[in-house]
Amino acid sequence: SAGQDAWQGILQYSEDALVSSDIVGNSHSCILDGLSTMAHGRMVKVIGWYDNEWGYSCRLSDVVELVAQSVPAAVSA
Repeated sequence: SAGQDAWQGILQYSEDALVSSDIVGNSHSCILDGLSTMAHGRMVKVIGWYDNEWGYSCRLSDVVELVAQSVPAAVSA
């Protein structure tokens, strides 16, 4: 489950019938639509939904937090 933890908050899977208004304000980078995903032979069609403004803002916040953690305490004081 360590692999799943790495994607927590970034990738979400749903088997609900989704419409675009369901995604507004969702902080995940991508919500995989399980009902629309199809496989045919070696081909797979995957549908992903995202709120491009809010999801991006959340990932940008994650990057800022990572950078802040890497700055030595003496520099930030």
